[in-house]
Amino acid sequence: MTRLYHVPLSPFCRKVRLTLAEKRIEVELVEERYWEQGPDFLRRNPAGKIPVLRHDGRVMSESQAICEYLDETVPEPRLMPKDPDARYEVRRLCAWFDDKFHDEVTSKLLYERVNKKVMGLGYPESKNVKAGATRIKYHLDYLSWLLDQRRWLAGNEMTLADFAAAAHLSSLDYISDVDWNRSQNVKDWYAKIKSRPSFRSLLADQVPGFPPPPHYADLDF
Repeated sequence: MTRLYHVPLSPFCRKVRLTLAEKRIEVELVEERYWEQGPDFLRRNPAGKIPVLRHDGRVMSESQAICEYLDETVPEPRLMPKDPDARYEVRRLCAWFDDKFHDEVTSKLLYERVNKKVMGLGYPESKNVKAGATRIKYHLDYLSWLLDQRRWLAGNEMTLADFAAAAHLSSLDYISDVDWNRSQNVKDWYAKIKSRPSFRSLLADQVPGFPPPPHYADLDF
């Protein structure tokens, strides 16, 4: 059995979950209190990070490496293009969300509002929340600009870039921190990817103490 050690709202774990579901790989989800840095978890990943995937006798870490491995070993449906230039664009956008968006938005909103409470680290820093709420507007405008030129974020086919973006935005949507009225084409893109069968387990997530808003699981939001 494939097993994923994860946290429900982690965008990095969500990107792997979407990839597994799109590839129709059955997976057992195991919630991991990674911040406690327990010895069993550190044996699985000495870096002390999630996600960690146990699959085909291997224990793997780092979300992008996991997703690309899955795409190469289970080639259909393809999530990385064959063309080198197109693959570059997918990797560039995955890095944009997993690095820049994560640093400027996810860590300022999701981690302040949810992770701190779950980990017992105190109350949100209002300056960080304000900064994240400001920067997400810039990123939504960038997404809108991309989608003005393409059917999907990296081109005319759905790729890992779409999963990386949707993983972060869905985590923030769980706590009502995405203004979907800012851009109609971003909202249409998210509705399209949100309606995929691979998204269903994400929409079923429930974090104790943090109920999702009514629109979170609504496909016609």
